[in-house]
Formats: sequence, structure tokens, C-alpha cells
Amino acid sequence: MDVFLTAAARSLHRSVLDEAAPSARWLCLGDDGTLRDESSGEELDIRTATPEVAWMTTDLVDGGPMRPFFGLVTRSSSLRWLQSSAAGFDAPVFGELVRRGVRLTASHIAGPPIADFVLRAALDHLQDADAWRAAAARHEWDPHELVEMGSTRWLVIGLGTIGREVAVRARAFGAHVTGVRRSPVGDEPVDAMARPDEVPGLLPESHVVVLATPANAGTVHLVDEDFLRHMRADAVLVNVGRGALVDEGALLPALDEGQLARAVLDVTETEPLPADDPLWDHPKVVVTPHSSALGDGRRRRAAEAFVENVRRYVGGEPLLHEVTVDDIDA
Repeated sequence: MDVFLTAAARSLHRSVLDEAAPSARWLCLGDDGTLRDESSGEELDIRTATPEVAWMTTDLVDGGPMRPFFGLVTRSSSLRWLQSSAAGFDAPVFGELVRRGVRLTASHIAGPPIADFVLRAALDHLQDADAWRAAAARHEWDPHELVEMGSTRWLVIGLGTIGREVAVRARAFGAHVTGVRRSPVGDEPVDAMARPDEVPGLLPESHVVVLATPANAGTVHLVDEDFLRHMRADAVLVNVGRGALVDEGALLPALDEGQLARAVLDVTETEPLPADDPLWDHPKVVVTPHSSALGDGRRRRAAEAFVENVRRYVGGEPLLHEVTVDDIDA
């Protein structure tokens, strides 16, 4: 079994990979785009390599040799299975692979750090931490009343791995959480469930609105003028899904008019966000560089997920978190 991965990931996880697949041949992609057979040290022609398995690792997502990796993955007629460490599958390449018959599995590693990020963003808003920072900068002792999490209602749109983690954490703080999902499965860790068409009626009572859903034909510009008009004036919108979920042209006027109090955007329609984009300077917007998933445990979780699926693949068992065409088109 030839396994294609980055040289960096192979070096970091060598012992657990060897234990899971002792007979595998490891095809290692260097940062410079060269491919080597680890066992022989021979440099291979990346245009003609024939991997059976490929692992899209976190270092690729973090700026590694993504282009040569997917160049081989998309060309290879030998590829049977790709495990991805990405948070979503809206990139067209994933749908193309699945339709071609390549098995695709998710790692589900992003939930914990993204949920932590959302909780921090919500607490920052609910406790008005900006006021503390401003007072400290003035060297003024200026206490103010806090909004307690237990008195808030949350609307979490999208209850995949990330949305579920958000819901668990918010409820642990005493918040009432309503989850939105087109097809509930019955085990969602929320206080109530709602359909997408019920969202407008829930916005006026929601203090925290979290976007944790993929971008597709049905969700692009989900947050538009009408959506924003229904929000509470003291609400915070937190987007950790995809930038295309929010119509940024509608968001800034809504903030100016007081239709909501704050927007925290870890994803934007254009990334990187241009230096002259007005989102940077708006006093009611917090922009972060699509980094909420970059928790320090993500590499360990990715390796654990891949190793378990390698064991299953070698043993002919069902793979965990397999992604279908329906999942991608949902």
C-alpha cells in the first residue's frame, strides 16, 4: 500500500503510522514539491506516482505544498482513499474526487478550538471587555454590570462537529441553545431544534448567533438585509463557517443602524482580507485571520483520526466519518 503524505507529517507521526501500517510504502512530499520514496530515498516523478491512500495533513492547510499535493491527488488513477484534515468540503476538488469513486473521510479536528474561539468572542461581547480595555488605557477605575451567560439565548446555525462543540460549551455556561439543522438526527446537544425557515422568528430573542454551516447554494449570503433586520440590537454575530455566509455589504450598514451590536468574523468573503477593507476599521467588527481552528491539539487529533482509519482500511472495516456526494451537495 503506497501512502502519500507530506514529509513533515511523516516525520512528526512516524511511530504511530508505522504501527498502524507496518507494510506501507511512504511517498513523502517535501516543502519544495519533490516526492521521495522514504524506504529507498529515491526521488520520484510526482506526475506518475501511484498512491493508493493520501492524507491531507494540517501542515498542508497551514501553508504547506498544497498545489503539488492536489496536483497528484487529482491526476492519480490509483487513488482509492483520501483523508482530509480540512474543516469543510466546499472546495470543488472534494466533490470531483468522490464522484470519481475515491473514498473521502473527514478528521473532525477543528471543533474544540473553534468552539473555544466562539465562547471567547461571546464572553468578550457579553462582558463588554472593550470598556475594561478602554478604561485601563485611560488608567480609570470604571466598573460596569455584566451580562451573565445563563441569561442568554444562543442560535447555532449548523450542527455538524463544530456547531455541536459550540452548543456543548455554551450550555455548560448555562445558556439556552437552539440548534438549526435541515435534517436533525435526534442526538443534538441543544435545548431546542429549529428548521432553517424558522430562523427569522428566532433571531429577535437570540443574544448570540453563531454561523457554523458550510457555504452552498442555499446558504450563500444567508445573513442578508432581512436576516439582520430581525436581529436583537444587543446581539453578537459570530461567523466561523464560511465568509460567503454573510453579505458584508449589508452587514456594515446594519451595524451602523444598530440592528445588532457586534460582528466577530473569523472568515470573510475575500481572504486574506484586503488592507483597505472597511471591516478592519469598523468599531463594531472584530476580524481574525481564519485562525479559530488552529488549536495546538489539532495535529494530534488529526493523526489519531488517520491512524484509526488506516487500521480500519487495512482490516477491511468501515471507515469513520466517510463523506458522500449527498454530504457535499447538502
